[in-house]
This record gives sequence, structure tokens and C-alpha cells, in this order.
Amino acid sequence: MMKNTVPSTKIDKKSLFAGLSGNILEWYDFTVYGFFATVIGSQFFPDEDKVVQLISAFGVFAAGYLMRPLGGVIFGHIGDRSGRKKALLISVMMMAIPTTLIAFLPTYEQIGWYSALLLIALRLLQGLSVGGEFTGSISFLVERAPKNKRGFFGSWSTFGVFGGMLLGSGLASIVTSVLSTAELHDYGWRIPFLFGAVIGVVGLYFRRGLSDDEHFEKMKEKNKSQKTPLAEFWANHKMQALKVMLLSWGFGVSVYLIFIFLPSYLHTFHNVKLDDALSAHTIALIVLMLLIPLFGILTDKIGRKPVLLISLIGFVALTYPLFGLMFENTFMAILMSMLVFSLLEAMFQAVMPALMTEAFPANVRYTGLSVSYNFSLALFGGTTPLICTWLVKVSGGDVWMPAYYLIATCVIAIITALFIPETFKKELD
Repeated sequence: MMKNTVPSTKIDKKSLFAGLSGNILEWYDFTVYGFFATVIGSQFFPDEDKVVQLISAFGVFAAGYLMRPLGGVIFGHIGDRSGRKKALLISVMMMAIPTTLIAFLPTYEQIGWYSALLLIALRLLQGLSVGGEFTGSISFLVERAPKNKRGFFGSWSTFGVFGGMLLGSGLASIVTSVLSTAELHDYGWRIPFLFGAVIGVVGLYFRRGLSDDEHFEKMKEKNKSQKTPLAEFWANHKMQALKVMLLSWGFGVSVYLIFIFLPSYLHTFHNVKLDDALSAHTIALIVLMLLIPLFGILTDKIGRKPVLLISLIGFVALTYPLFGLMFENTFMAILMSMLVFSLLEAMFQAVMPALMTEAFPANVRYTGLSVSYNFSLALFGGTTPLICTWLVKVSGGDVWMPAYYLIATCVIAIITALFIPETFKKELD
């Protein structure tokens, strides 16, 4: 008995690190690129217009996002046909290699427009890998977890997302504070991308020793003669995909609006000191990370739907007053609002990995998750800052529009949640 118990614990820990390492790298890169977008614009695009440079830099970033659905299809097929391990190994390498190569790219001054084309090519490769990374890691973690811990294990994938965001912002802050502006433009912006290689090597180390579990191996043999995962998914699982897409809409908007867009929004439209907004954001991010695994445990105790509905109803009821509190323009008011948002977001982040994984059978799980989640994130998640800014503009400067948008997406998610079954006691095939 002792021999069986000990290895099991070790495998679970290694699975945990293997699953979340890719998410850390993905969001580390996301954050670093955002922090250095101004510098990247000046390095890879002509210097006549600073605004055009910034738009070009973010345009390259957005191009990577458009590749996510295609990446979801490709990695979904690999994961469902050849195994989760193979898909996760390829995805972490396809994130780490381009991130590292960006650190060595020649600039526009050196090779002209070829530099921008190389940057775009690397971002497109990253976009493909991102399409399979998050959804692959959550299916891997939830499938490996004991039945009564699937919510807890799955929640670590989203913990990794915010861990990467925190790591990226921390390293970017160190680089910008230590180096002068000239040094930053000369070589400093390359350092954080180079560090991405370290995260990639760590992720590769943890994933190389893994193997697909025996249930997947049996399922793979059984389904060899059946139609492709994408065809099977499209033929029989469109309703599950629609529900996941609608829930992912609110899921993506809440993350991008609160933890990506909000600091810049408060600074731009309410004259809040950027230092105050970013400080409150960092504290809230740490609290969010600490709460996610705890709410993951709660979903295993009382179910997925109660935690999901509490989070969504909380967003609908509290978003308007919390925005009003932030508009007081004091650090404490912003911090208190961000902490309440962190509490609500932690519940949402904790419940979604297990809930989405349990929505699909094993033979199309990777494909179903990757296609439905990535299409929703590409259409609605990554576009959140752009949509919110556009809503403020077309409404004649109504600064409440981002709050209305968040509330609307959460109302849609609540209606969707009413039609999904409770799955926390379900046996995974």
C-alpha cells in the first residue's frame, strides 16, 4: 500500500507544475509585450508618428490573437488523437522559442520592414501555441485529478495565468527602474523576452517526463477508426460548445476589463495617478491568486454552479457601485473596489476550468475546449479594451460604458449557467 501511495502524490505534484507552467509563460509574454509596446513600436516601425508606432505594435499583438482559433483546432486534434502530453510539449516549445527569438530580432533601423515581418511571424507562431496551451493544460489537470479534487486541480491553471502576469509586470518594472531610457531602447527591452527561455525550459522539464494516463490510452485505441475529433465535435457537441462560448465571453471580458484595461482607463478618463492604479492592481492581483485555489476547493465541496452563479450575480449587482467608488479617485477607494472585484473574479476563475472540461467527453475534450474557448476569447476577450474605449467614444464620453458592458456579459453568462448541468460529481470517461 505504501508503494502505491507515494508515487501517486509525486505524479500529482508534477502534473500540477507541468500544467500551469505553460500558462505562466503565455501570460508572462502577454504582460511583457504590453509593458514594452511603446519601445517595441519605436524599434520595429518607422519613427515619424509615435501613435502609429503604438498602434502598429498592438496590431502585431492582436494578429497573434487571431491565430488562437486555428491553434485550437490544430492542438485539439493533436491532443485528442496523439495525447495530451504531445500537444502540451509542442505548445510550450512554440511559446518559448518565439518569445526568446524576439530578444534577438534586428530592428527597423538595421534591416527595414523585414524586422516587422519577422516580429509578426513570431507572434503568429505564439498565437497558434496559445490556442492549445490553456485549454490543453486544464483538460490535462482535470483529467489527472482525483474525482473529488477536479475543481482544485483545474484552478491551478488560472492561478498560473495570473502568476505569469505578475511575473511579467514585476520583471518589466525592475528593468525599467534600473535602466535609463536610452539603455531601455538600446538593449533593455530584450532582457524580459530572453528570460522567457528560462520559463520555457522549466515547463519543458516538467512536461517531458509525463505520460498520458491509462484511460486516455484505452480511449485512443477505441476511437482509431472513428471520425476526426473536429468532425465528431461539430456533429454532436455544438450545444455544449455554444454554452462554453457564452460563459467564456463573460469570463474573458471580466479578466481583460478589470486586470488589463482598468488601470489605463482610470488614468485616461478619471485622471487617477497611474502609480495608484497600478499599485492597487498589483495588490488585487496577489489576493486574486491566493483565492483561486481556495474557491477551487469550494467547487469540489458544493458544486460548480453555486460558485459560478454567486460570482456572476455579484458582478451584476456590484459592478456599478464599485465603479462609482473608484470614481472617487482615492487610492483606498480604488483598492477596495479592486479587492471586491478580485473576490468575484477568483470564484469565476476557479470554477471555469473544471466546468468546461466536464462539458465534453474525452474523445473530443481537447478539441471542444480549444475551439469554443478560443473563438470566444478571440472575438470578445482580447477585444475588450478596444470595445470599451469605442463605447465611451460613441456614447459621447459616457465613462460608465465599461461597467455596462461587464454587467451585460455577466447577465448573458447567468442565463447560460441556468441551462448547464451540475457536473462536480460526474464520472469523467
